[in-house]
Amino acid sequence: MIVEVAAAVIQRPDGSFLLAQRPPGKVYAGYWEFPGGKAEPGETPERALVRELHEELGIDVMRWYPWITRVFAYPHATVRLNFFRVLAWKSEPHPREDQAMVWQRLDAPMAQPMLPANAPVLASLALPTEYAITNAARLGSPRMLSLLEERLRGGLKLVQIREPDLPDQERNLFTGQALALTHAHNCKVMVKAPSFPVSPGADGIHFTAAELMQLKKRPEGVLAAASCHTREELERAMQLELDFAVLGPVKRTASHETDRALGWERFSALLHGASIPVYAIGGLSRGDLERAWRAGAHGLAMISGAWR
Repeated sequence: MIVEVAAAVIQRPDGSFLLAQRPPGKVYAGYWEFPGGKAEPGETPERALVRELHEELGIDVMRWYPWITRVFAYPHATVRLNFFRVLAWKSEPHPREDQAMVWQRLDAPMAQPMLPANAPVLASLALPTEYAITNAARLGSPRMLSLLEERLRGGLKLVQIREPDLPDQERNLFTGQALALTHAHNCKVMVKAPSFPVSPGADGIHFTAAELMQLKKRPEGVLAAASCHTREELERAMQLELDFAVLGPVKRTASHETDRALGWERFSALLHGASIPVYAIGGLSRGDLERAWRAGAHGLAMISGAWR
């Protein structure tokens, strides 16, 4: 039997998030975790989230979004942790069960020990909400580099260098220039799988859906991601425990006119219960972020929309 649990990533605008320490008398007493608790019989995780945060922290949730779902087998029970990002609430969180609390930042020493099921979630939480994809073949390399630098100065932190239409020599030159620029601004860079051996300094590899389905195991020591269009592909990405996936197209795009758009409802249905962060892609702009969050996406992956 799987125990359904609602877990809340309560985030302040500065990026800090709330952790609570399990009190004496409970299993794993003294361990730190994201606030939340078990769903009651017949209760949905969404309702459990609202109830638990009121009972545990004295807050009323105003704005929350479904995020990732992870199953973890403890010695005493197997739990399904339904994570939600909570971005707005009424009242200041305070311990109503005498538990210790801390506002944690990812760039600060982490509260220890972390509950085993929650620790891997921190890596997912560190991913930015925007995944920008280059388009030098259309914009021209000088213009693309100029736009990239402008966005980097504005705080862009995750980029994919994707240039299948550039000649090999030009693509390699552009990749080297883009890598130098992005790393100067502490931005993570993903490259396409065939380019990885000739792209020293890249932070990760992004696989196509076809490459994903042939992949035997994820590469070690780097970020790993893949493009997905179906639930089968998304399941494979989860099975391989990739760092994230990109799912779409949500809307029809000029570059993929023949591809059938998923639409937000279908996107949300395919994404439901995903154990890794998923970015929405396809005809999107930064104004679509709120809609993507409501559908369960971690954020937006954009080509044209990233450079407007």
